[in-house]
Amino acid sequence: MRVKKQKRHRKTVRFYTACFGFREPFKVLCDGTFIHHLLIHQLLPADQFLSNLLGGPTKLFASHCIVAELKSLGDTYSDALRAARELPMARCEHVGHRKSGSGCIQDIIGENNSEHFFLATQDVELRTELREIPGLPLIYGLRNALFLEPPSTSNRQYVKSNEEERLHVTELECKMLNKQSRRNLSVIQPAEEPSDVSEVLKQDKTKKALLGVADKVRFKRNKAKGPNPLSVKKKSRACPPVPQNQGGEAGEAVKKRNRKRKRSHKKSNAGESNS
Repeated sequence: MRVKKQKRHRKTVRFYTACFGFREPFKVLCDGTFIHHLLIHQLLPADQFLSNLLGGPTKLFASHCIVAELKSLGDTYSDALRAARELPMARCEHVGHRKSGSGCIQDIIGENNSEHFFLATQDVELRTELREIPGLPLIYGLRNALFLEPPSTSNRQYVKSNEEERLHVTELECKMLNKQSRRNLSVIQPAEEPSDVSEVLKQDKTKKALLGVADKVRFKRNKAKGPNPLSVKKKSRACPPVPQNQGGEAGEAVKKRNRKRKRSHKKSNAGESNS
């Protein structure tokens, strides 16, 4: 079951990275309920558990409104308040008048989650409200385990509609194409109608030259090449001329071999021994 859960979570993360541009390190916006859940079930260090969940390095965030809400809840959330103060704060514009944690989160995320936050919360009502926002992955805890919600139907429909829009030509692109076609027609179209056939042929040639169209198909002819040097037989060397003798005959000029006499030393050695 643990392997199946990891595969499901990795698939969800790939969906958000491919379709909405999420990048590492992943930014996780935690509310007070989620921070309290992490401390109760000893899911510490929290960044390590979340990095195992998302399959990449993570960075946790809170907001000043979330810290103020935890402070108003009393001593039961004192540990969560201390942990929230140690986290980096997301940009919150509620300086003079503080909002509730859920209201602050909705303002930070906005309509399309431009900051690419993962929202970690234990509030079920908040999750149902924000589930319709495109490009907002939701994280929640269940006892000593963390879960990442799969993409909702609204998120999948949003991605599908965007893909269909990319396939079609936009209005701006259509206007640019019309302008370009008008320019080409103004260059090609003649000012006066031709009277002779020769003039018609000349105008056709100019049109083809402007459009880059050739009159006739030109084929490349194979030029004659030399023989393969590996298959050619090597030239035989010419025999040297035979020297002639004084009489002028070539056959009698063969050199005689100088034979040397071989003396055997065995007899001489035998005669010395007998004497």
